[in-house]
Amino acid sequence: MTKTLKILLLAAFFGLVACGDADNSTEMGEIMGNIENITNAENIRNSRITSDVRVFTTTSDQQFMFAEMDSTTAVPTANLADVGEEITLNFDQQFQTIEGFGASMTDSSAYVMHQLSAEDMDRLMVELFSPTDGIGLSVLRQTIGASDFAREMYNYAPDHDTTLANFSIDYDREHIIPLLHRAMELNPQLMIMASPWSPPGWMKTTGSMIGGQLLPEYYEVYAEYFVKFIQEYAAAGITISAVTPQNEPLYVPGDYPGNFMDADIQANFINTALGPALRANFPNIRLFAYDHNWDNTEFALSVLRQAGEFVDGVAWHHYGGSPASQSVVWRAFPESEVHFTEGSGGEWLLPFSNSFFGFIDNTIGVLRNQGKTKILWNVALDQDNGPFIPAPERRSTVHGIARINTETGEYTYNLEYYVLSHFSKFIRPGAIRIFSNIGENLNNVAVVNEDGSTVVVVHNAATAQRNVKITLEDYSFSYVLLPQSATTFVFDTDLR
Repeated sequence: MTKTLKILLLAAFFGLVACGDADNSTEMGEIMGNIENITNAENIRNSRITSDVRVFTTTSDQQFMFAEMDSTTAVPTANLADVGEEITLNFDQQFQTIEGFGASMTDSSAYVMHQLSAEDMDRLMVELFSPTDGIGLSVLRQTIGASDFAREMYNYAPDHDTTLANFSIDYDREHIIPLLHRAMELNPQLMIMASPWSPPGWMKTTGSMIGGQLLPEYYEVYAEYFVKFIQEYAAAGITISAVTPQNEPLYVPGDYPGNFMDADIQANFINTALGPALRANFPNIRLFAYDHNWDNTEFALSVLRQAGEFVDGVAWHHYGGSPASQSVVWRAFPESEVHFTEGSGGEWLLPFSNSFFGFIDNTIGVLRNQGKTKILWNVALDQDNGPFIPAPERRSTVHGIARINTETGEYTYNLEYYVLSHFSKFIRPGAIRIFSNIGENLNNVAVVNEDGSTVVVVHNAATAQRNVKITLEDYSFSYVLLPQSATTFVFDTDLR
């Protein structure tokens, strides 16, 4: 996207987030009334908190940055006075299963990470992907060929050959694939999906990876291109679990790879080529439609109506609209999965206090609207927010999770790292979202992990401290939330 367009869209995004709690309260209540899945409710009632409650906080003044605070203790609810606002958890009301949180190991990300010393690169990988020694990122969305964040405009079949005899992922072997292997070693639960920014230019109306759209006569060849990509990655030891047909199909940039694909074109491509090819070769690989902004629900609805036989879910971005759009589509197609697959921050963002909490509310909104994943954009970029294909004519303003100074060999974290930490560190793959009521100034989300540990993330938007009481059945604990803070509570439960 152009810098101006991203500024406008992100300004709209943070405006929506800032007022989202109040404006969406009725809609959220309606969504919470649609219980996605109530499983063995009789077996999980009378749950109780069985451990001290660990507490991790980030504050707007950055005095605390995902800092572990003093723990607190749950007591029988009858013994705890009513203090402040109450958040009630209900294990009987279960919603979607969470697959995880992550980003994209783009060509740019992998390249700049390899500019670190071997020791520092591995330390960064551990801090990002290890569930024990890091924040446990568990999802990656890989680009199929070049995106805007690459060193060059590459694809895997540059020669005009409809047999794809010379298809090769060799470009990815030097930097990307080794880091994917390391991420998988650090987190065996890692799930990897993939999305293209453009087909090879010879398949398109422009003859270039920039602009234009896929020619219908190449639908089957392009579907085979997906198949070969998945096969070659599998041969390299990397399993692709899901794909989307096209990144941001309604946005066609003028200086980096893109490909126009409206809903009718996407449905036709899926029905006639991609869907049958995936089903014949990889029946377990999921296909997610759309892969664009919240502000257009009709695209996703149209593809699901036309090509639902092959489509497993919908992928969303945050550069326009609000998370409630996810539930609009999900209510129409409740068997379809909901995935958030891209959202970046950058130099256009408001000060930390606005931007950080905008991302916190954004992530809470994704989860409260059936989202199974929350994936940001680049894992890492350099001191110039690159490498970036349009450079030097146009400088990137996008942030990675990590910022790597290739001149000094040092790295630091941007605010997106701390946002992800509040969720990914303790919400593990397989967790199930449970009911929690939304307070006036206390946006929140709650999940229970497969091991019975429960995680509640709360945003205190008020400029003053607020007392909160969190209740699970007959046990409760209270805590004084710092002004303008995000707090993650983690505790064990006895699912009796």
